[in-house]
Amino acid sequence: MSDAVSDSTESRSAVTEAEVEALIHGICFKTGPPRRLGVEVEWFVHELRDPRLPVPSERLEAAYTALRTLPLSSALTIEPGGQLELSSAPAASLMECVGSVSADLDAVRTLLRTAGLGLSGYGHDPWNPPRRYLREPRYDAMESYLDRTGPEGRCMMCSSASVQVCLDAGYEEPGPLGYGRRWWLAHHLGAVLVAAFANSPVARGLPTGWRSTRQSLWAAMEPGRSCAPRMNGDPRGSWARHVLDAPVMCVRAESGPWRVPEGMTFRAWTRSARPPGRGDLDYHLTTLFPPVRPRGHLELRMIDAQPGDDGWVVPLAVTAALFDDPEAAETAYRAVKRLAERAASQPPPGNPLWVAAARDGLTDPELHEVAALCFTAAIEALPRLGATGEVLGAVLEFTDRYVARGRCPADDLLPRVYGKDIRT
Repeated sequence: MSDAVSDSTESRSAVTEAEVEALIHGICFKTGPPRRLGVEVEWFVHELRDPRLPVPSERLEAAYTALRTLPLSSALTIEPGGQLELSSAPAASLMECVGSVSADLDAVRTLLRTAGLGLSGYGHDPWNPPRRYLREPRYDAMESYLDRTGPEGRCMMCSSASVQVCLDAGYEEPGPLGYGRRWWLAHHLGAVLVAAFANSPVARGLPTGWRSTRQSLWAAMEPGRSCAPRMNGDPRGSWARHVLDAPVMCVRAESGPWRVPEGMTFRAWTRSARPPGRGDLDYHLTTLFPPVRPRGHLELRMIDAQPGDDGWVVPLAVTAALFDDPEAAETAYRAVKRLAERAASQPPPGNPLWVAAARDGLTDPELHEVAALCFTAAIEALPRLGATGEVLGAVLEFTDRYVARGRCPADDLLPRVYGKDIRT
């Protein structure tokens, strides 16, 4: 479930505007019983002797070359700033997903340890400014494009990390597990997930005023690229219009730098003298960064990377329970309906609800109340999903430590900054 794409440009035949709409309708919401689950976990790689020190590029390259020889079940990719990502294969159950990714992470950590390196889970690098590790045409073009609107793009590329949960789109028919309900739920429950799992209150060694600095960056970026479509009408139609009206980040080239157009939407490109091909559409879809991205399945992108070796398991388990267990899904839907008015009919992540979630975490009374209801529903559902006592215990511990007290992981990190020790 990785975002990895090729730098090559294949031979192509042009696609029309109508064909683009048909393709998006067909590939982005594949409906059926929710059976598969996946997770993408991103990490900062740090020096074991002092995690505040950036790792030199040559040491990262040697470590990543060695990691690529490991027989992992997850896809291993590297983000532009050198962050390491593991993307699970689609799993048939929560515990299959947890087991396969945990085994891969054990292997990765063991190898990195021999090189004096370790992994840290933060939504935003607490110490260092953005530094690009990968030098490839697509990242050169991305950086050039994002620099036009401010510094947030570089921070997103090089200084952020997340836990992304991937869920089946759901049934074609309405109901708690229908794709229309799940699409709506993802965009409203998403604010609760932002608040509960916020873990990025620091940048360059200083508090930023946000529990989730990472989410604040997404909200400040170009809306056509980082915002969700409006929550009105059929999700397929809304997403198709959003894709067509989004600006084109870059036009790929066989060699040399990629062209970065000025103010050209994909719709305008299809109407031009040299329209895009299917590969251009596929690539364009990977350059859109809404909080929920339909890719056949639903990719929930709003959760900060978590502290600890196994912190990522909690958001995976809670999210899976609230979407794939019918009883918990209905409870979550009823709980978050009260939050919809605060969104002010604006799409996330820039609407008032999501901004409050990123800034205040669970100190926001209404988000705290809804989170408590949702976590309780998830705890009750996890045994029905086959969760082990260890996974259930991790969720219970997180709920007691944070949710019940109106706190989030960011509230643990801030005191450590003042104490000059923020190791996980």
